[in-house]
Amino acid sequence: MSEHVYKSLELTGSSKVSSDDAIKTAIEKASKTIRDIRWFHVSEVRGHVDGGKVAYWQVTLKIGFTLED
Repeated sequence: MSEHVYKSLELTGSSKVSSDDAIKTAIEKASKTIRDIRWFHVSEVRGHVDGGKVAYWQVTLKIGFTLED
């Protein structure tokens, strides 16, 4: 097994549906330009309230991906 070196980036995804959807949106968008994403870590969840209801979610997360040899 080879040893891996990872790089991490911070992203913020948003969604009108849920916090989970905001995470999926951020990862799917990032995976279009970043190869070998291996993990994520949620660092903050917040949202916007409009008329007493959650209007949208924002989730800040770090993603980790392996560096190429």
